[in-house]
Amino acid sequence: MNEFPLRTAEQLGSMLQSFRRQAGMTQSEVAIRLGITQQTLSALERNAKKVSADRLLALLSILGVELVMRKANELPPQKTPTGQDW
Repeated sequence: MNEFPLRTAEQLGSMLQSFRRQAGMTQSEVAIRLGITQQTLSALERNAKKVSADRLLALLSILGVELVMRKANELPPQKTPTGQDW
């Protein structure tokens, strides 16, 4: 299973564009299914910071992508040397 952690709002647009391309869909095809213009979808892919949750979930559904939220993993404990020179 591939996971693509989203850590900043700036990453969202390019991730959506990548998923659309992987799905083999044009902006026009996705926009029609989403009920918006191609220009609006293009703007969303360039700057997705303010996309509504409803629109984002609808777009992800069209692209065959699901949103999974989970608590961020803690960093693993640091290993300490055991008598070896580092």
